[in-house]
Amino acid sequence: MSNSSIYAEPAGPALPGSGFTLDLTRAALVITDPQIDFLSPKGATWSVFGDSITENGTVGHIGALLASAKEAGITVAVSPHYFYPTDQQWQFSDPIEQFMHSVGMFSRTGPLTLDGFTDSGADFLPEYREYILDGKTVIASPHKIVGPESNDLVLQLRKRGVSQVILAGMAANLCTEGHLRELLEQGFEAVVVRDATAGPRLPEGDGYLAAVINFRFLASAVWSTEQTVGHLRSA
Repeated sequence: MSNSSIYAEPAGPALPGSGFTLDLTRAALVITDPQIDFLSPKGATWSVFGDSITENGTVGHIGALLASAKEAGITVAVSPHYFYPTDQQWQFSDPIEQFMHSVGMFSRTGPLTLDGFTDSGADFLPEYREYILDGKTVIASPHKIVGPESNDLVLQLRKRGVSQVILAGMAANLCTEGHLRELLEQGFEAVVVRDATAGPRLPEGDGYLAAVINFRFLASAVWSTEQTVGHLRSA
């Protein structure tokens, strides 16, 4: 178990606020990797992420964000992570890619087939499917490392007039932070929902702690799920 106080927001922050105000007419909820391999005890990486997910209440908080965003009528987008058999032909990879490939994470049988997809580690968590598969949610093409540079998320948001993003999902210091950095570089305002994400715990370090520190430096705002739902209902 962790000492949760190390994740608490600073009582006396030194950095100024951004002055961010949520505008529902140009806002979207973006969820990175809301998939079984991250978020379920049946997933390939639960031993690495499970404690952080459980302590943050990540699964329930992502569900609450999806429900509230649908009620608010804003764009909802999912940026998933998939690996196909042809991705095994890569000639080099970084440590996290090596790990993902070694455990078969996000594995699919091919880009043009859903054979074996349902309830696999690459599938969406069952609790979220009613929101994601409603015919309105944007399911972006897969990102392959940690950021959206290799998929069509930014295009999909631009085409919908989105310039503000509420960001949540997995994993905090990897795909969530990678998406945050690229969205900021692309000119979006981006809020991170700090308890609707989680990070790995390995001898290399606490990924969630690394992420929340960077969120405070980079994001337009860092909110809890409760705060975010309140803003969605009152904006």
